Amino acid sequence: MSLTSLLVPTYTQMLRTLAGLLDKAEAQRPDGPAEDLLAARLAPDMYPLASQIRFAAFQAQEAVYRLTDAAWPDSLHRVAAEGRDAGANPGTIAQARGRLDEALACLDGLAPDALDAGAGLAIALNLPDGLAFDLTGEQYARDWALPQFYFHVISAYAILRSQGIAIGKADYVPHMFAYLRTGAPARA
Repeated sequence: MSLTSLLVPTYTQMLRTLAGLLDKAEAQRPDGPAEDLLAARLAPDMYPLASQIRFAAFQAQEAVYRLTDAAWPDSLHRVAAEGRDAGANPGTIAQARGRLDEALACLDGLAPDALDAGAGLAIALNLPDGLAFDLTGEQYARDWALPQFYFHVISAYAILRSQGIAIGKADYVPHMFAYLRTGAPARA
């Protein structure tokens, strides 16, 4: 399996999942309090929902730029900064959706093999806390990019559940219904 055929559909499906989770949150809190969810956290030392959404959008785009060995645009640096600052400035659901849309647009514009040549690249991953890792592009995709992305997506899901939003497994993997066997019972 190529990096592009693994990462792009995965990121696309799960970013759309996040958008669907926001839709459900807004539908269940129609009088505006859905905005308050953006500041919700699972634990005091964890980032809030607003950060989790931005970090998922960031992770999807970061992989594109790292695996194509391209310079990051200023907009990507802003997404990361917004994520780190979302505890103080969670923004709005419309802004969170905007970040998801930007990430989806980045992915939609890729050629079918856009990330594949990045498998053998030397990736220097320098984290804000000072940790540094040296990986190949393949190791980066497998051991960092996908796990980090999923961490933020599932954290967003868990925050919404912890705040009483009625969502379930079917809301987390709606893309799976494209593969539903004919005649099989649909379960949530």
